[in-house]
Amino acid sequence: MEDGFSSYSSLYDTSSLLQFCNDDSASVASSMEVTDRIASLEQRVQMQEDEIQLLKSALADVVRRLNVSEEQQAVGLRRGPTKARPMIATLPLRPTVNNGTILPKKGSGTLPSPSGSGSRKDTSTPVSKRFFYLPLSTVRRANSNEHVGTLTRKDSCDSKGNRNRAGSTGSNSSGKRNDSKQRDPVFNAGMRRVTHCKEEGYVKMYLKGRPITMYMPKDQVDSYCLEARADLPSNKLKLDWVYGYRGRDCRSNLYLLPTGETVYFIASVVVLFNVDEQLQRHYTGHTDDIKCLAVHPDKITIATGQVAGTSSDGKQLAPHVRVWDSVSLNTLHVLGAGFFDRALVCLAFSKSNGGNTLCVVDDSNDHVLSVWDWQREDRLAEVKCSNESVFAADFHPTDSSIVVTCGKSHLYFWSLERGVLVKKQGLFEKQEKPKFVLCVTFAENGDAITGDSSGNILVWGKGTNRISHVIQGAHEGSIFALCMLRNGTLLSGGKDRRLVSWDGSYQQIQAVEVPELFGPIRTIAEGRGETVLIGTTKHFVLQGSLDGEFMPITQGHTDELWGLAVHPLKPQFLTCGYDRQVCLWDSSSHQLIWTKSMDDAAQSAGFHPSGAVVAIGTQNGRWLVLDSDSKDLVAVHTDGNEQLSAMCYGPDGNFLAIGSHDNYIYIYAVAENGRKYSRVGKCSGHSSFITHLDWSVDSQYLVSNSGDYEILYWIPSVCKQVVSVETTRDIEWATHTCTLGFQVFGLWPDGSDGTDINAACRSSDKSLLVTGDDFGKVHLFSYPCSQFRAPSHVYGGHSSHVTNVTFLYDDGYLVSTGGKDMSVMQWRIV
Repeated sequence: MEDGFSSYSSLYDTSSLLQFCNDDSASVASSMEVTDRIASLEQRVQMQEDEIQLLKSALADVVRRLNVSEEQQAVGLRRGPTKARPMIATLPLRPTVNNGTILPKKGSGTLPSPSGSGSRKDTSTPVSKRFFYLPLSTVRRANSNEHVGTLTRKDSCDSKGNRNRAGSTGSNSSGKRNDSKQRDPVFNAGMRRVTHCKEEGYVKMYLKGRPITMYMPKDQVDSYCLEARADLPSNKLKLDWVYGYRGRDCRSNLYLLPTGETVYFIASVVVLFNVDEQLQRHYTGHTDDIKCLAVHPDKITIATGQVAGTSSDGKQLAPHVRVWDSVSLNTLHVLGAGFFDRALVCLAFSKSNGGNTLCVVDDSNDHVLSVWDWQREDRLAEVKCSNESVFAADFHPTDSSIVVTCGKSHLYFWSLERGVLVKKQGLFEKQEKPKFVLCVTFAENGDAITGDSSGNILVWGKGTNRISHVIQGAHEGSIFALCMLRNGTLLSGGKDRRLVSWDGSYQQIQAVEVPELFGPIRTIAEGRGETVLIGTTKHFVLQGSLDGEFMPITQGHTDELWGLAVHPLKPQFLTCGYDRQVCLWDSSSHQLIWTKSMDDAAQSAGFHPSGAVVAIGTQNGRWLVLDSDSKDLVAVHTDGNEQLSAMCYGPDGNFLAIGSHDNYIYIYAVAENGRKYSRVGKCSGHSSFITHLDWSVDSQYLVSNSGDYEILYWIPSVCKQVVSVETTRDIEWATHTCTLGFQVFGLWPDGSDGTDINAACRSSDKSLLVTGDDFGKVHLFSYPCSQFRAPSHVYGGHSSHVTNVTFLYDDGYLVSTGGKDMSVMQWRIV
């Protein structure tokens, strides 16, 4: 326990803080001006409040850790999931929101004691007073958006009424009779119609009016019933790790909490990463891309804003702000759903009034600035900010009625007067007006400080809209970030990749240049002691100091992500994408093993069964083979000039099949443990591009899917198509990544147009099937998935189409990749 508190105290120098608070230099006898004395007193009060909140935050985190420890012990003893006993609450709880539903406040501020006996008297207090509280240990944490995507119906094979009702539940379902034979059970579901022919032993599914015939194994012909209800898998997923950081187009999205956790976001997940303990927690309340983040002065409450989105059923999801607790991961309030437009770009809590107000700027044409009493979910004021881009907004540190915004061609000082925001424009006067004012922070004395696209730092006198000091040419090019440290030192960083420190007189102290590999500095945050955190435009989070070097603690891809392959023998996986980077990750340590730059955008990847080499397919028909240990280039070949969607080695390692967008499957003989390749030929027969490939267990057969929903079978050693149903229906497949086939057709949702499911993967033990769809969801099904409308567990986190999913080699985890959200997510099977 003492070690825990020492780590918190090391984050901020509390001894110097208390020394300052007891300093009498600003007494009545001082020669300071009255206004300066007031400002000094305000700073003292604020620092004392910060000290109190720091201690509260530390205590809250200790309670959370105790609860986690209790849960882990209970799991070990009972061999199953259990909830920890609730801790005693010493203060009233704030109302919380779970999955968007507000939970009513308890009638009293009491919670049961750990023993379950005894009670506390009612300690309710007026809402206007701010309380710190200890969260319940029984709160669900990471999987707040988990739900079961299933439609219930009676399990009957002979009820016509049941069939009709089931067929009418699709979003675009039709009540018309189908034209199939009367003996065939039929389901109509929007654009997808399914029929069963028992005599021939097949199921026929229609996607966009195109029939897809899928033959079942002989031993299932007599027993199979299309209307039988499939079961949910007994396993579930828990988000274990998120790889990546969004730095290219977001600002002020990196902070260090007193608990030692670094908080940032990517896709629709907020990551709380304890670097020392190598542990991540995740807030998953959002439904689409998060664009902005703010931390309350109490260092516990966090606000995040998201973009507008579209649900899987086509409904519009409104942009909104979620205010949540960083200890319990409970949502406290949801603000502005229906008010904001497009997205939210800036967020900031007030400082001087206990953080009771929140300012928000949306991404509408007028970039509306609004101020909220977030605890009451009440909008206090709103105003059209600018028809140009807005990059930053923040409250004055000692006056909660003043908000500063900046962006393209503007700097505005707003005063909140009787529910109206009054604007004063920053006057550049003799100073050349920059094209962009990119960031703003505040000095200890209340001066505003801005960084702009001309590389200048401008100081604006407290309470005025005029420049009081200029640091001309502070950087070469745009200044993206400013950070005022607690000791009064100003840090600046920008496009030139330089991190510069400035003293109270704005004289340069020292500077350090971040390596080009990491990219320009996007945001800066104060760390423990002399440590500084940096977020870059190339999606790195760096940790270091001006006296030493900066090392990455988080990194990810910088463009659309498609390629994913798992090592067959180790806890490793490989990702590649349009940023021309190939990355090999260790799923146990969550560390990057190596990365390699390519000349072309990558589309697909596949490991040799030995794990010695990995093949990478690109967007222009070129493919490479890399040594998986040294990342050295082993071979380079070219087949066609279109993208290669699938790279798949046979289980015996003697063949490589390559699926191309030119409609061909190229077959190569493989020798010397994946180091020598000779072309056998190409499989011709598809009338559209190849999407997925799977090999048979004995490496004698290959099955392929195409963009026009064909399922074809091949003998790859001679590049011949197999048309005999009796030959193909009982083939045992080594993998199942094809999204079309009898064993997996139940994964298709109602109303699907055939492109909604991007990837599928069967677990090695053949009990689970996972899919990734166009709506950012990962679905977990039972395998085989050969029943109409098979139910699944559904998980969010990605904010773009999920381009690939696969189980790791031992089925303990699975990995999913987001396309345009550029994230990689690792899920634990529980």
